[in-house]
Parts: sequence; C-alpha cells; structure tokens
Amino acid sequence: MRIALMCRNPDLYSHQRLMEAGAERGHEVVHVNHMRCYIDIASARPALHYHGEKVMGVDAVIPRIGASVTFFGTAVLRQFEMMGVWALNESVAISRSRDKLRSLQLLSRRGIGLPSTVFAHRSSDPKELLALMGGAPAIIKLLEGTQGKGVVLGETQKAAEAIIQAFSGLQAEFLVQSFVKEANGEDIRCIVIGDKVVAAMKRKGAEGDFRSNLHQGGTATTVRISPAERATAVKAAKAMGLAVCGVDMLRANEGPVVMEVNSSPGLEGVEKATGLDVAGKIIEHIERNAKPGANRTKGRG
Repeated sequence: MRIALMCRNPDLYSHQRLMEAGAERGHEVVHVNHMRCYIDIASARPALHYHGEKVMGVDAVIPRIGASVTFFGTAVLRQFEMMGVWALNESVAISRSRDKLRSLQLLSRRGIGLPSTVFAHRSSDPKELLALMGGAPAIIKLLEGTQGKGVVLGETQKAAEAIIQAFSGLQAEFLVQSFVKEANGEDIRCIVIGDKVVAAMKRKGAEGDFRSNLHQGGTATTVRISPAERATAVKAAKAMGLAVCGVDMLRANEGPVVMEVNSSPGLEGVEKATGLDVAGKIIEHIERNAKPGANRTKGRG
C-alpha cells in the first residue's frame, strides 16, 4: 500500500517509527505536510495539491494533526476522505475529540467515569462554580491547552477563585474539575487500536507537580490495568469514534475516570516504557481495515 503520513515534522520519534514500521511491512509511507497542501474544491472532482502536484495513488492516510492547527488539518483530511482515501482516524472524530467540552459531554452520555466538571460563561461567579463541583481543591483547565499547559491546581478556595478570576479577565474559555487526590499525581495512558488496549503505561508527574504529562517532566513505567480500566478505555475510544487513540485516566476511589482522549498520541513514552511495537500494531490495523479506493466517510463531507 501507499500510505500518506499527515504531519508537519517527520523527524519526531512517533512519525519516524510509523514510517519505519510501514517500510518493514513492505509499504510506501510518504510524508505530507498538511500545512503545505492546497485543497481544490472548485472542480468537479475533489483534489489535493502538494509540492505543486496532485496527490494521487494514496490508499490510506495516517493523520497526525497538532492541536493548534486542527481546523486546517482536518480540512485537508476531509479532502482525502472525499477523494476516497481510507483514514486511520476520521476528520469528524478528530474534531470531536479536540473539543474538550464536547468530548466530555459525549463521554458523560455514554456513562463513562469522569471527574466532576463544571463549565459556564466566564462572567459566572467563581464561588458558584466551585460549589457545584464540590469546592477546592480544584483543577482549572483552559479549553485550548495541550500537553499539560493551561492546567492549574487551585489548592484552596481562595486560590481557586483567584485563578478563575484571572482566566476570566483574559477572556479565556475554561472548565473547572474536581481534584482526584487519591491519584497521587499519577495517571494511566492506554493506547487503543480498534477495539483493544494494546499498551498501557503509568505516568507520574515531576516532584511537586500534579500534572503527569511527559512533556512537563513526568516519568513513565509499564502498568497492569484492571478489566474496568481496559473496558473504560475502549468505551471512551468508541464514544469519540477513534480507531487509534490514547485514553488518559485517573484511578479514583469510585473507579477509573477519563481525563482526555488523544487522537494523535505520542509513541515514544509508551514504546520505551513497555517495550512494545505500537507503531507496528497501527500499521497492522491499517492492513486489516484499509480498502484502497474506499472510505468510511466517502461522500459525507
């Protein structure tokens, strides 16, 4: 197969591994920087141009779209879909998962465990917001934040109110979540491919930091997950409509609670922590499911 890897930086670990895994299985994996593509929507047949030429002969596409360019990246992916190219993750599913508020609403509707969460207009009373989710300590999270950025812990009522007022003063959109103290600065990331959890790691935040993101200095180790955690991860992926994703959850007293579903999970941390060939498993999923010239979303736009 000829597989397009949609990403801006082909030298990142995750992208190198996907290209290597594809080549090892006899596929041609070509890099397409979606930010350098031109979408031709005026002609009778949808087309995509890259480096001055039409993109042709692609059987499948692996979208690795950064959060900051979701709008344009998913537009390019939609064009691939309209051209009949099979997408590992569909554009509508990526857009759904990138909207923090919408994704939480969808997870809630499916009965998936979540931390107590409140969202309101930024002019709302901080005291009322905190009272709704049980008071301090509380997590205040920017809707546009990624990799642990824009996530702040208000340890006391006064501190949480001050953070909410500061975010409101910046005209920022944010939500307020209960702080799961028993998680002890650790979370579980499960990599879901299809309907299976293929790898899992436990991430622990740097000393004194409640955030467990590896980009913020956290560490990762392999972990054995419970049947409930496995089922929650798969259910969360299905709620988003994602074939491949990372599901981040905390171990709360009432059971696993999902924090985020990531449509472009990094592979370095989980592969090094577990020793598993996650990139190879992604390519195997494409081999089993991609139908050259056919797409699950063809014609839907």
